[in-house]
Amino acid sequence: MNKFLPGLYLVSTPIGNLDDITLRGLEVLKSSDIILCEDTRRSIKLLNHYKIKKKLISYHKFNEQKELQNIIEYLKGGKILSLISDAGTPTLSDPGLLLVKSCVDNEIKVTPIPGPSSVTASVSVSGFDDKYLFYGFLPKTENELIKILTKLKDIDFSLVFFIPAIKVNFYLKFFKEYFLGRDIFIARELTKIHESFYRDKVSEIKLFKTALKGELTIVLSKIYINNNIKNDDEIIFEAKKYLKKYSLKDVVELISKKEKISKNKIYEICLKIKNEKNIH
Repeated sequence: MNKFLPGLYLVSTPIGNLDDITLRGLEVLKSSDIILCEDTRRSIKLLNHYKIKKKLISYHKFNEQKELQNIIEYLKGGKILSLISDAGTPTLSDPGLLLVKSCVDNEIKVTPIPGPSSVTASVSVSGFDDKYLFYGFLPKTENELIKILTKLKDIDFSLVFFIPAIKVNFYLKFFKEYFLGRDIFIARELTKIHESFYRDKVSEIKLFKTALKGELTIVLSKIYINNNIKNDDEIIFEAKKYLKKYSLKDVVELISKKEKISKNKIYEICLKIKNEKNIH
């Protein structure tokens, strides 16, 4: 008797090293009636490695709407389906979200089978604060990228992005503009033979002279204050001067941009000044 109940299983697959898959993940794949694959050519390597032979259906961002109803019918018919992406956890910057939402709407059981993740792997070895925001793939066009980075630049948590290695220099140039005051960690070829890590300050990291391959996971640290620019007493003096002429919001924007200091820090200083009634 199959110990797995009918429904959809989101099975995390290796992000590089084929040995990085859980025993439960293998059991689910072996028990599945159908395995939905982002790319059957990639998935077959993993399945052949573990001698798993099942019906495969190609399910990716270009056909997920078209295949959706057929898959829901399989699930309503009491089948066990596994969804796997090329690497890591399905639906996280990978296809599957539409299917999961449809399963929820149709009251079909959805079960996560956790495992490898380039996000948690990178954050764990970055040495940065473990309170992080995962964004995923950044926009490819300059205008869209500027819109997103403008929203993210003042968030005082670690930030995690995926970027194609071939465009690393394109993104680094923008990071230097929007994320000064942070450290950067770049993970390349995670869990593979040529696994590489790069660590530096955003302000000091050099552009790569040779082209990189694959996808990179980028982790930016939370904002730190550069005391070499101005100490707190100097910032307080400057804030008091500006608060006599401008609104709190304008002062925060002005000093933050001028001194490359986080808005949160400037805001706290301005509030303290106002609460102490040092200005009128």
